[in-house]
Amino acid sequence: MQKPVSPFRPGRACLVLPLCAGLAVLSACNKSAPAAAPATAAAKDGSIALNAQQIDRLGVKLASAQPAAALPIGTVPGVVSLPPDARVAVTTPYAGTVVKVLVIQGQVVRQGEVLAIVRAAESVQFGAALARSQAELPVVAANAARLEQLSREGIIAPARADEARAALASARATVAENRRLLALGGAARDGTITLRAPISGRVASVAVDTGGAVGNGIAPFIVENSANLRLDLQVPERLAGQVRPGMDITVTQDGRMARGTVLSISGSLDPLTRSLAAKASLPSDSSFVPGKGVMVTIAGPAAVGGVSLPASAVTHVGDHDEVFVRTATGFRATRVTVAGQIGDLVFLSAGVRPGSQIATSSVAELKSLSQGQ
Repeated sequence: MQKPVSPFRPGRACLVLPLCAGLAVLSACNKSAPAAAPATAAAKDGSIALNAQQIDRLGVKLASAQPAAALPIGTVPGVVSLPPDARVAVTTPYAGTVVKVLVIQGQVVRQGEVLAIVRAAESVQFGAALARSQAELPVVAANAARLEQLSREGIIAPARADEARAALASARATVAENRRLLALGGAARDGTITLRAPISGRVASVAVDTGGAVGNGIAPFIVENSANLRLDLQVPERLAGQVRPGMDITVTQDGRMARGTVLSISGSLDPLTRSLAAKASLPSDSSFVPGKGVMVTIAGPAAVGGVSLPASAVTHVGDHDEVFVRTATGFRATRVTVAGQIGDLVFLSAGVRPGSQIATSSVAELKSLSQGQ
């Protein structure tokens, strides 16, 4: 029968005793060492305790909330257009043939600059009529003066003097009429008509070539002045009653920003688009091309307390937006109401007072700290 082996043999005891001692020491260390405290403390109200050195290490930059005179009320589609008086057609009252064309489509011209030379036989006829009426005028004037004298002396009846005065008035009217007809088309007596630019601008259309006929069809030239642009807006039904003439508008397109003013708005909805037609102005240096489609932000009067901030200051948390307001002990996450954004600025209608210092960088880090992460 085999003898039982004792657990307290010398070799095995040497191994068990050090192991138990090590476990005892580790257990004692775990009981005596407290858990490491976090570098920052986040309160339930979103406050973050940070000292100046910690703020510098995070690289937080601040911006002051600026009072906003206007807040965006909506963004609507628009098309860049020209005002009604910006397009002028160049025409000739006489049918004729184009002798020379001096401009091309898209060329910039000054008021009075020659666009083309036209020769018209009809203008020659008016020139001849003017010459005849001018030759007859002195004779008719002398006859009227002579009969007026005879009428005063009682030699002839006053009716004959009246007829002479009427003939003189008719001759003068004929001379004036022929002069106006020739001047109307810039025509000379030899039948040459000079077509000139009525306004300074750009030649938008050239509808004739050298040797072509003019005077019986479309205008040979159209000149546009794009110094003052307009916007054709479609204001949706939800903004009806909120948009009024005089409100500010902002267009941001292709990295460019331009500001203008609402000029007019219709009083009834279009039955097809369910929108109101409106017109707005644009500055001459906006560099937009007529016919271009843009998105237009309309701004209305701001309520008391409305502010503007850099867009980088706002972060979305759950179902709302927040900013981080500088406090004496660090920052506080503050819920805000965003009214809209124009360019790099976001407009708040509630949540922040004017003059408050707001974090505009390292917002993601502050957001994590405010949520205890």
